[in-house]
Amino acid sequence: MLILAAILAIFVYGMIAAMLGTILPDLSKKFGLSPKQNGTIATAQAIGLVIASLCVGPLIDTQGKKIGLLLGLALVTIALFVLPKAKGFNQILIFILVLGLGGGVIVTGANALASDVNAEARGTTLNLLNLFFGLGGLATPLISANLLNRDSVKLCYLTAVLSAITLGVHIIAPIPGPATGAAASVPDFGALISSPTLMLLSLMLFLYVAAEVGVWNWLVRHLVAQGIPESKALNALSLGFALGLLLGRVAVSPILLSVPAKQVTLGAAVVMAITTYMMLQAKTPMLAGIWVFLAGVAMAPVFPTTLAMVGDNFKEGTATAMGIAITCGWLGLVASSPIIGGIGGTDPKRLKTALLLLPAASVLLILVNLAL
Repeated sequence: MLILAAILAIFVYGMIAAMLGTILPDLSKKFGLSPKQNGTIATAQAIGLVIASLCVGPLIDTQGKKIGLLLGLALVTIALFVLPKAKGFNQILIFILVLGLGGGVIVTGANALASDVNAEARGTTLNLLNLFFGLGGLATPLISANLLNRDSVKLCYLTAVLSAITLGVHIIAPIPGPATGAAASVPDFGALISSPTLMLLSLMLFLYVAAEVGVWNWLVRHLVAQGIPESKALNALSLGFALGLLLGRVAVSPILLSVPAKQVTLGAAVVMAITTYMMLQAKTPMLAGIWVFLAGVAMAPVFPTTLAMVGDNFKEGTATAMGIAITCGWLGLVASSPIIGGIGGTDPKRLKTALLLLPAASVLLILVNLAL
């Protein structure tokens, strides 16, 4: 039941991660939104993720994982039900902020829950859990393009219903309560943020999320600007990127049983730099799909394996340490989205130049891996 609860939560989060990039084209047409406004909306989601991830760690460490997961799922369910009723840019901004708050709580809580399942093979466990993130990310644009005719309203309601079902599962799931004794005390936040190891791991997530979420939020608009039909661009995001994330995590899980985590993330960063650059050069749907898929495979192990390294290095206050690292990841989104939207300006064709931020972040990720 615990495994089912964690899987459903991370699947819902995967759908949320792909939600903004999937519905932005429809919202942009409906409300006449510019790339700069798209960037502001993405930043609002990132701010929600940052606030939630930073605050929920101590809550989980002292009050237990169940209360955190219930809070996150409730926020997501509410946000998805009210988002289709938005009347304009300002309301969209508020509802996406709430969606980000819920998503930040879910991703920290679900990974903290799964991290305790098998401490001896934490990297493998978290990669297997996060392949369901890939499934969720695959499902959102795939369903939108092929079943819902790119109707953002129906997509929001469908995801809201799934989130509500997941909330019900977490209500009845026997998720353990808070730890007792010293383990339940408030973590030493100052000691954690002064740890060089945690700071390097956090910087890895900062750079990685800047690249990954850049693909989720901007790839479809970039491909459409290159003359690729929107339905094919959405399929490139789902059958390409999301499927690559999914299969990459399946493939890397047994590798992590024998290869050190730091070597896996270093190799992934090298391939990320190559594939994200080539992805931006693609002119046809087939080539775009191939390079996007390979980029997804390369990115697959970075997030869960980095979190596993956090869990391995911080046995007490694990959720707080994970929350700090994940928060730095969302700061990567806060930093990258305004840059991409600002460079893109009002001309979608300029997104190609703006998205060079993705391979640049990958190169920096290589350097941080070497420092670690």
